[in-house]
Order: sequence, then C-alpha cells, then structure tokens
Amino acid sequence: MNSRRRFMRQAALAALGLSSPMTSITNLKAINMLMGRQPTFGDYKAIVCFFLHGGNDSFNMLMPRLGTEYNNYATTRSNLAIPQEDILALGGLSGNYGVHPSMPKIQQLYEDGDLAFISNLGSLIAPMSKSAYYDGTVPKPLGLFSHLDQYKHWQSAQPNLRTNKGWAGKMADLLASENGNTEISMNISLSGANILQRGDNSIAFNINSSGATLPTNRNAPWGHNPQRRAAMDSILNYNYSEIYKKTYVDIFRGAIATGELFQNAIDEVPDFDVQFSDNNISEGFEIIAKTIAARDTLDFSRQIFFIKYGGWDHHDGLLAGQAAKLGVVDNALSEFKVALEEIGMLDNVTTIVISEFARTLTSNGNGTDHAWGGNSIVMGGSVNGGEIYGEYPSLEIDNDLYLGRGAIIPTTAADSVFSELALWYGISPMDLLTVFPNLGNFHDVSSLSVDNLPIGFMDV
Repeated sequence: MNSRRRFMRQAALAALGLSSPMTSITNLKAINMLMGRQPTFGDYKAIVCFFLHGGNDSFNMLMPRLGTEYNNYATTRSNLAIPQEDILALGGLSGNYGVHPSMPKIQQLYEDGDLAFISNLGSLIAPMSKSAYYDGTVPKPLGLFSHLDQYKHWQSAQPNLRTNKGWAGKMADLLASENGNTEISMNISLSGANILQRGDNSIAFNINSSGATLPTNRNAPWGHNPQRRAAMDSILNYNYSEIYKKTYVDIFRGAIATGELFQNAIDEVPDFDVQFSDNNISEGFEIIAKTIAARDTLDFSRQIFFIKYGGWDHHDGLLAGQAAKLGVVDNALSEFKVALEEIGMLDNVTTIVISEFARTLTSNGNGTDHAWGGNSIVMGGSVNGGEIYGEYPSLEIDNDLYLGRGAIIPTTAADSVFSELALWYGISPMDLLTVFPNLGNFHDVSSLSVDNLPIGFMDV
C-alpha cells in the first residue's frame, strides 16, 4: 500500500474513532466506503488448489471397470489392479469407469453433478506424440519425472522454465486490487510459501488449520503470561530512532495486526453443521470454508487457496497406502462441499485436485514409480459434473501414448485446465497469455472466452 493510501486509511480510522486498523474488523467495509472504493466484480469466487504431493497413482483412482478396457488395465497393473467387483461405478452399473473403493463420497458427488474428472492431464510445453518424444521435435518439460521440477511446473504453468512465479500469483497481480482488503493477500496458503501464489507483486498469506499463522506465538498459552506479553509489547511499541530497527518492528507489528484481523473474522463465523474429520486435511478445508464464510467481513471478492497433502510417493506399499489417503481425500472434499452448501457458496467455489505426475502403470513389485499423464478431480457448483473430460487412454502396453517404464504421455495440458478456471474466475481473455505463456501451443487464444472455453468442464 502506498503512503497516500495508508494515510487515507488511517484518517478514515480516525474518523470512525478507531485507535488502530485491528480494533474493529466490522468497520473495514465502512473504511473502504469513506475511501470511495467500489468493487468491479459483483460476486465472490474462489479457487482451491488441492495438491497431492508425491505423485498420486491416479490410474488406480479412476479406472475402467468393464470388458476389454478392464482386462487391459488388470493385465498391465498386475498385482496392483483393483478387483473389478470392488470398483465403484460412475454413471450407474453400466458405466465404463469407476473410482477406488475408498471414494464412495466422490462417487456420489459425481452422480450429483458436483464433481468431474479430467483424464490424462499433464504438464506439457506443447502437444506431444510418441514419435516426437523420442526424436526430440517437441520439447519435454524440464526435469520430467522429477518430483522437484514437476511440483514447480504445475504451480508455474511454465514447464520450459525453472521460475519462482506461479499462475495464481500472476492472477493476483491482475485482480488483487478488486478486493477491498489490502492488508491480506488474495492468495491464502495452508502449506507455507509456494511458487503457485507468488507473483511480481503478490505473495501468499499463510494460515493453518487453526487460523492465522502469526509471526510470533502471541496467542500461544505462554503468550498470555502477563510478563511475557508485556515484554513483547514493550519491544514492539518502543519508538525506535534507527531506521532499520523501526522498519523491522513496523513490519513485525503489522504482520501481527494483520494476523489478528484475519483471526477475529474467522472467530466470528459460527460452527458448521457438518462435522469435519479429525485430521489436518479436513481441518484445513474447514478453515478454508470459514475464510469463505467471512468473505464479507474481510471484504474479499476473489481468493485462491492452496493446500498440500504429502506422502503419495508410493514406491512401496501402494495398495494400502493409497487406499488410506484416498479415504482422507474422499471425506475432506465431501465435508467441504456440504459446508459450502451451508453458507450458500457451492456455486462460487471450484476445487481442483492435482499431483505432480501419475505413477507407472507397471508394478515395481509392491509399488509404482514416477510417470507422467494422470487423472484429476474438479469439484464445485459451477462444474459441469458427472462427466470425464479429456481422453482416457488405453492402458494396454505399447499403445500410442505408452512410454517405457509404464508412463503415459498426457493428452490434455495443465494450461488448458488452469486457463478455463482463470476465465471462470474473471481473468480477461486478453490476459491469458500473461498468466499462461504456453497456452497458444494448445489453443487459438484469440478465440477463447467465457463462451468458448478450452475444455468445457466449467459452467461460466
């Protein structure tokens, strides 16, 4: 915030009789009215990026369940194949595909039309064929099959570069000024600093499953010790004459105040009727839902959330390990959906579940190794649910997309999915290449709009 705007805010606070910006969060919107701010958007929208870190074996999350397709799946996957009778059918018993038996709530969300799958999705620079992969006529993502690189590429949407800027950060650079709240970032992370939410002028605001992540343990039990609290406040409130000390303390004090601003808003949100499961992931989605419920108090019209769930690198113990983790995902997404319904925000929030890559179709004995194209989930009231988008590949060995080691070349680019979310979110078609520089390799960008979406899984 520039000095003039900060002065105006402080003057507005003084006019309202407030001693500091954190004294009364309920007056934040009144402050913005005094400043003459009018938002451009007349609605609220949020994207939740749920990252399954480690490489989800997503061909055991969404799989064929009938006929030749299932037989090919079972033959290729060998000892890792899910038994046909255990697969939960999508689209009724006659449906060709189904989901892992640990995901009955995902199955129901799909049947209700609130959830869809995107098949054979991956990080791509340009469309890739098997021949182009081997002869090098199309560039491959840097560090293909590497956790570190692919994790970054999904966040940056630039697999041809190693960059520290992400697509959500670039979107915040373009749209953050639409939010009335200039103290808290449009991008909120439950998983610390990340590339996804970093832009030229944007960084993430960090929270945890309990609320704001304060730069000190000011709200921890020891922080309420009168002597400790008095000592800390004395340090923060001292009038430093040395410029560097003053700047540091001002930043530190501002960070505490901003955290308390956020926490006060969250604390005003009533408990949901839905009971969230007792684990960090469900609790993380609960605090996201509370943040969305507090959108008017915090004066937000656009937000992007990032939450990461690690431990998917199943080189060993795949069947048991993935089953447990998919159960956590199943519960968290279902609980989140119900909470969004409670606050009337299901149509305004879209959740995308991604991972850096799928796993090899072939077994390494008791697990799988790093691969490429895989299957993703999108959920929300604005999702054209009950469908599988993209091209589900043949899982027969030596098909046209099959590489050595059991990897599949993706046929849908991550850029296509993310740009569709961006258009729904409010990014202008003219800004798509700013956010997704490689998008023109997959689409005629000049023709893309809310009326001509890259894939069509969103109802804009």
